[in-house]
Amino acid sequence: MEEVQEKKFPNFDFTTGEILLINKPYKWTSFDVVGKLRNSFKPLKLKVGHAGTLDPLATGLLIICTGKLTKQIDTFQAEEKEYTGTITIGATTPSYDLETEVDQHFDISGLTEEAIRANTQHFIGELDQFPPAHSAIKVDGERLYMKARRGEDVELKSRKVTISEFEITRIELPEIDFRVVCSKGTYIRSLAHDFGKKLNNGAYLSKLRRTKSGNFNVDDAFEIMELVNHIREIKQNPDFK
Repeated sequence: MEEVQEKKFPNFDFTTGEILLINKPYKWTSFDVVGKLRNSFKPLKLKVGHAGTLDPLATGLLIICTGKLTKQIDTFQAEEKEYTGTITIGATTPSYDLETEVDQHFDISGLTEEAIRANTQHFIGELDQFPPAHSAIKVDGERLYMKARRGEDVELKSRKVTISEFEITRIELPEIDFRVVCSKGTYIRSLAHDFGKKLNNGAYLSKLRRTKSGNFNVDDAFEIMELVNHIREIKQNPDFK
């Protein structure tokens, strides 16, 4: 039986600044992770921030900065990202993912593997992408998803994004697995929705995981509670900082 090695923690200096890689759990918000870490540092008053939001239904790499390194958050946010996930074809949801219920069904009997794979080429390069109505973008000082939940119509504005790689890794209809490398600000939910439309069909994002951001990889990330428990242990040290 293969022996599982315990993860080794470096000698952290949180005040001077640390870059913490977290494997964000399913259904946690990015702010949940920040809050959990910030609370674990108490009574030490420490700046803590994340470098790029992940939707609650997504998992994977979340970069957390502490102390003086929070000044570099914008730099990390601007870096290229890699995601893997699953698109479900033949249906749509208002949120473009599983946050809301299916509102339309489509016939997928005529879809071929060749057409699905060829469809990725329409999304390579610089694109004008519309964000989902259920997104955290602010309009008139309020998050779009708050307006969407009240049923308000909001005029969405497109923005430029760049997708450098988009490959299909598995097709077992209605599920399509993919890998995407893209610029900051790309909504993978919108990509899934637009992917379905380009096939004259419907689609929504049913699974998403951020695997890379710049030179950082989720394989090197900590589970949130193992890191929190480690912080609680080292707080017993009078030199904790």
